[in-house]
Amino acid sequence: MPIYEYEHVQRACKLGKVFDIKQNLEDAQLTKCPECSSPVQKIISRINISCPKTNSELRDLGFTKLVKRDDGVYENVTARGNDSRYMERGKSGTIPDLSKTISD
Repeated sequence: MPIYEYEHVQRACKLGKVFDIKQNLEDAQLTKCPECSSPVQKIISRINISCPKTNSELRDLGFTKLVKRDDGVYENVTARGNDSRYMERGKSGTIPDLSKTISD
C-alpha cells in the first residue's frame, strides 16, 4: 500500500505540518486532516534512488559495461579475470564470459 504525504494548509495539528498516511491507490485524495479536520493538500515526495556510480561498483554487482570505442570495437570497462579488455565484432574470443556473473 503506497504512502502519501499531505501538508496542512493553515495550521498544524499533533500530526505536524507535514504528515504521511497509507492509502490504497483507489482511495480519494484527502482534503481534510484525519486528526483535526483542517484542510490539507497532497504534496509531491522526494524519492531516493541508489544506483552504482563507478565501473568497479557495476562490476562488483555483476554488471558488464561495454563502451563503444570504434566501429565494431567495444571496451569492457568492467572486465574480470581473464576477460578480454576489448570486444571486437566477429571475434568470439573477445566476448565477456557471462557465466561468471549470471547465477540463479
